[in-house]
Amino acid sequence: MTVATLFRFDPYAPGIDADPFPAYRVLRDEHPCFWSEEAGMWVLSRYDDILQALTNWRLYSSAKGNLIDELPNRAGATLGTTDPPRHDRLRALIQKAVTRSALGHLVEPFRDICRSHLAPLRGAERLDFVGDYASKVTVDLLFHLFALPPADRTAVRDRAVLMVQTDAATRRKAPEHIAAFEWMADYAERLVQERKRAPGEDLLSSFITAEIDGEKLLDREVQLTVTTLIMAGIESLSGFLGMLGVNLADFPEARHALARDHALVPDAIEESLRFNTSAQRFKRCLTTDIALHGQQMKAGDFVMLAYGSANRDDRKFPDPDRYDIARKPRGHLGFGGGVHACLGSMIARMACGVALEEFLDRFPAFERTEQQLPWVPSSNFRSPTRLLLAV
Repeated sequence: MTVATLFRFDPYAPGIDADPFPAYRVLRDEHPCFWSEEAGMWVLSRYDDILQALTNWRLYSSAKGNLIDELPNRAGATLGTTDPPRHDRLRALIQKAVTRSALGHLVEPFRDICRSHLAPLRGAERLDFVGDYASKVTVDLLFHLFALPPADRTAVRDRAVLMVQTDAATRRKAPEHIAAFEWMADYAERLVQERKRAPGEDLLSSFITAEIDGEKLLDREVQLTVTTLIMAGIESLSGFLGMLGVNLADFPEARHALARDHALVPDAIEESLRFNTSAQRFKRCLTTDIALHGQQMKAGDFVMLAYGSANRDDRKFPDPDRYDIARKPRGHLGFGGGVHACLGSMIARMACGVALEEFLDRFPAFERTEQQLPWVPSSNFRSPTRLLLAV
């Protein structure tokens, strides 16, 4: 494995998430297939290369995990960590359950959730967009979807936040991160058994009862699906909503336009998914040797797919470092792509749209009160742990 220069790319480096885009630019322009000693894997950074990896699951396998630092006993057992044909079976059954939990009936309940958390903020001069709003509404949405006991909110959210984190010093999941995953898996298993005895009209019950040609999801598959969706639905969705808040604080013209005309919100969400996706980096494992951009990658090597870099690639998106809510960025990788494109993308788009509309109705003008944001310590995701605003 050769490295032509002293350039390094370390996804664990302090401050990398404050602004990863200069490093991404160097990767794309000078080292499009780069071996990262710190990560122990290759890094792909150009849009076309990453799209090819996402669509060629036979070469770029997910079966050994898709998180840069994988959680134990997860690889090969979830929708995001399996390849076809097993993946196709899981996706079809999960898609059937999600479709049954139709999106339309979620809009008004979620709007009520947003308003309930905005009400206590009425008259406030300062607030934390993440702690006071984004994290709370996304937790409540997941609890509504799965009909979870309200008393479990704090415990579930705390574990979901820990599950996505990585210890930068050891470059792996710390014991508390693994313990959080194991707690969540046990919690999901108890829920599965309870809902099997007394099914309801919730998404978890739909997972249990979904059936295609007489085949259903196994209990273990339901358990890990619920575990993963709680993690993604709480922390990833909250993270993206937080990044959307950052964008609108940093680009007041876009915020003013959205406050005047909510019809622009869907386009703003797509541009935010391109410009500042919270899902920055995921991995695959090569199943055979491949030469790319003068480098020889070997079967068994792990490959990091830098979605955040692909979405800023000027080979795909003109003037990529400009935030433009009128851009309509077709093909962005904010929700991944290929067979592993995010199954919850429709719910995420709906939730971000409603949450943003409600927030802008009450706080059409706001600005950041600290320029250096604190970031979630994660090798996969990029999102602020708080976003203090003067409103």
